[in-house]
Amino acid sequence: MFTELSWLQFIILAFASFRFTHLLVYDDISIPLRRHFIEPSAQKDEQGQVITVFEPLGTGIRRFIGLILLCHWCTGIWSALFLTALVLFVPGAWWLLIILAAAGVAAIIETIVLRL
Repeated sequence: MFTELSWLQFIILAFASFRFTHLLVYDDISIPLRRHFIEPSAQKDEQGQVITVFEPLGTGIRRFIGLILLCHWCTGIWSALFLTALVLFVPGAWWLLIILAAAGVAAIIETIVLRL
């Protein structure tokens, strides 16, 4: 079932995983999803500044997903796994990955341009 992955497909998968991870962990559009698994709270640091701290909610699978969403490295692994499985089992899924990859490259370019 598994076919050999070309370098181009690997690069597309990598950028798509990057963008999908960012979408889940940081983007405002995903706040309604994250709200089910993590909860923000205001706390004071050593200097008396109020900072927002996020904590996982619940127990079991809900807490597990919350812990994953609090770690972009962890979410990245699961994103890559999900997207890889998607292209293996859904023939037309490469279009979604190409869109995510293009958005990921655009985000990287925008970040570089803003820092110049």
